[in-house]
Order: sequence, then structure tokens, then C-alpha cells
Amino acid sequence: MSDDADGDAGTAAPDTPDTGAYVGLFSGGKDSSWAVYRALERGFPVERLLTVHPAGDSYMYHVPETRLAALAAESIGVPLIEVEPEDFGADETTDSGAQGDSELEPMEAALTDLANELPLAGVTAGAVESEFQTSRIEAMCGRLGIDLFAPLWQRDPRTLAEEMLDAGFEIRIIQVAAAGLDESWLGRTIDREALAELERLNDEYGVHLLGEGGEFETFVTDGPHMDRRIELEYDTEWDGTRGRIRVTDARLVE
Repeated sequence: MSDDADGDAGTAAPDTPDTGAYVGLFSGGKDSSWAVYRALERGFPVERLLTVHPAGDSYMYHVPETRLAALAAESIGVPLIEVEPEDFGADETTDSGAQGDSELEPMEAALTDLANELPLAGVTAGAVESEFQTSRIEAMCGRLGIDLFAPLWQRDPRTLAEEMLDAGFEIRIIQVAAAGLDESWLGRTIDREALAELERLNDEYGVHLLGEGGEFETFVTDGPHMDRRIELEYDTEWDGTRGRIRVTDARLVE
């Protein structure tokens, strides 16, 4: 993958919109949301979003609170395709490569079905550093004969985080699982103060600034590509070393 003219790296898609529809591989988290936002900003015809709902742990997919993707899609104004819950059975005893291939199957099946309805040109993906995920998505695109737009791929994490904040993304942390991240981070908005703290935790514990290693998961509650922000009510769960929020109510507000 090569850099393009305006700083996005990792795009196998053309610099100008191609004929045909693009599908945003979408969880509602910051990375997939940024990929969709950048595609829309460039004028790519993003006509569908696609969310896979894992029923348990997953090597390929964002897991917590994926049901919120429907509200985000409504605010963005792009129809959402939802692949219903499937327990992929991922655990420490599972062969990760075979598991990743297996987990990709429902996504590929959904895209194959969609290609019968739309002239499918490509997908967007929010991968930053995970060769495990990106190589499989690239291979899937090759089988389907479509392009991959991955504007976060191998970008500097600090630069990406700053770009998201400068663009007006409101990013909430919905799950943490790393040394240095305590219960106070659950539900917290990532702003420049939080980013500075994450940099200190990166120095001390190796916490990735964007949570790329699973240190934390996020959900975007507002952004320039959204007509209305999402307001959340939630409870928190904490087991002493890791935790998450459990959303009790979510709604679109002006």
C-alpha cells in the first residue's frame, strides 16, 4: 500500500470516486467511522454500511455495543446492513489464522449478496496497524474484485488522533482492558487532555494511543458526517482490571 496525495495511507482505491457503490465496514468506533468520513469527504459513493455483531470474543471485529451502529448510521444517513450475532468461539486455544478466516465468512457472504443489488466498487476499513485483519480484508476484496479504501493504514497514531479531534469527532471510551486504564476511563470522552494522558500511559505501560492492541474500544457520538449527535445513558461494569459500559438508553438529539 502506498501513501496518497493528502496524507491518507493504505488506500487501494482510486484517488477519485469510481463508478459503483462503496460499503463502509462499520462498528461505530472511531477507526471505522474515520474511514467512512474520509471516504464521504472525498466524494466516494458510500451507499451502505455493514456491521457484523459478534456474540462473543472475536479476532476480526469490534465487539462491545455494536447495536449502537444503527443509530450512528441513521445520523450519517447511510443505510445499514447488519449481520446478526454469531459466536465465533475465539479463545486462547483457537488457531488465530483459521479463526480469522472463519470470522470473515459472514462479512464476505453479505457483500456477495449486496453485489447482486448494487454495482459494488469497494469497501472502507478502519485498520491502523493490524496486518492480521487487513491482509484478510485485502484478500476478500481480491476475491470479490473490489477496491479497499483504508485511510488509517500505517498512519502515525498521534497524527490520526489529532486529525479526528480537529475534525470534530466526539469519541467515547466504552471498554478498557489494559494496565493503567482504570474505571474512570469508562464513558470518558477522548479530548486533548485524555490524549496527553494516553501518551503518558504509552510511555509507562505501552498503551497504544488509538487502542489498536485492544487496550480500549470506542464509539463516536458526534462528528461532521453526522446530522445529530448520539446521547448515551449507561451503567459501568468493572472487575478490578478491565471493564465496559452497558448502554441502557441511546437516542439521537439535535
